[in-house]
Amino acid sequence: MARTMWDSTVGKKTIMAVSGLIMLLYLVAHMIGNLKIYFGAGEFNHYAHWLRTVGEPFMHYEWTLWLIRIVLVVAVVAHATSAYQLSRRDIKARPSKYVHRKPRASYATRTMRWGGIILGLFIVWHILDLTTGTVHSGGFQEGHPYQNVVDTFSTWYGNVIYIVAMLALGLHIRHGFWSAAQTLGVGSRARDRALKTVADVLALLLTAGFIAVPVGVMTGVVS
Repeated sequence: MARTMWDSTVGKKTIMAVSGLIMLLYLVAHMIGNLKIYFGAGEFNHYAHWLRTVGEPFMHYEWTLWLIRIVLVVAVVAHATSAYQLSRRDIKARPSKYVHRKPRASYATRTMRWGGIILGLFIVWHILDLTTGTVHSGGFQEGHPYQNVVDTFSTWYGNVIYIVAMLALGLHIRHGFWSAAQTLGVGSRARDRALKTVADVLALLLTAGFIAVPVGVMTGVVS
């Protein structure tokens, strides 16, 4: 039954929708946590330490954090694999391009695939920069996330990479949220405008919330 669902177009779209919503919930929580950087190093570093102790003493140190990471990895892989396979299936069904573009297709719709690739590359860079410290500038300091974030956004390329990725994220969410609602059967003609408004608001808030961190460093508010 699971294999039948995975092989079907509807099944892949459903997996994309569910995995996308899981990642969206994480992004909302992540953005709120990121904004704690405006309350100073002590507050931000304490928050980062708290993430590793969630669930104690029932959960061992970092177990909850690793559980969240595993769920996110599964969601990302399922989302990306479904998107790729649906794209290949679409190309095989339509080997030649349409003579005319769909007039109602938005910019976000037309760039969903490229946006996904940009976000995939960004996730790899983001982990290597602020989690492992492999490509971090200024000397990575384990246990000092506030200073590591300030170091990253004190470089022009750190700001460019992050801001471009967040703009791509906003476009991805704007179309993806509405598309997921249609796939899961939530959408209807009566709710269409409301769902698109929610998608626009979510995309705007998340984009602005995430970009507020590098802007804070660049303007000296966070230093």
